[in-house]
Amino acid sequence: MPNRKTLIDDLINALTCLPGVGKKTAQRMTYHLLQRAKDDALNLSDVLKEVVTSTVNCKLCRNLSQENICDLCSDDGRDNSMLCIVESPADVFNMENSTNYNGKYFVLLGKLSPLDGIGPKEIGLDILEDKISSGVVSELILAVNYTVESDVTAHVISEIALKNSIKVTRLAQGVPVGGELEYLDQYTLSKAFDKRTVY
Repeated sequence: MPNRKTLIDDLINALTCLPGVGKKTAQRMTYHLLQRAKDDALNLSDVLKEVVTSTVNCKLCRNLSQENICDLCSDDGRDNSMLCIVESPADVFNMENSTNYNGKYFVLLGKLSPLDGIGPKEIGLDILEDKISSGVVSELILAVNYTVESDVTAHVISEIALKNSIKVTRLAQGVPVGGELEYLDQYTLSKAFDKRTVY
């Protein structure tokens, strides 16, 4: 029979995979769940398992969805001529809650990083190029982070778009160099979106 301490250690170690959660925070979470919130812990476990097993990437934009085509892609009321490029599904969520953007999205699920083995195919540039060359998109909005890898990624994407005579803009005001969209407040992201510039 497994030792109880080992299972607790396993939970602590498992929780450290979350961003911003170190060993001490994971310990506090673990003991809180076990001492004061066992029902919540069981519910968390059930919901986590359900979400992980039923969530897929949308076939059109690569956002997270419970269906093969996400709600945003299947919404006929959205503007197909505008395509917003983001690095992660969390960025889509943040954009939807912070701006009045009503176009479509494409989620890279990362950024170019050859040293880490992440090339154009891994971030879906082949799919994006097909989408761009379809003739439907007239403006491409680069809503990517301001890091070295993201700048390189933005440059490569802008070259693809410009080759297809598509206007390219990038979020500007309010996004600090090295900043990540996921951590911006809604006002800052809204201003950056409204003041985007040609890239």
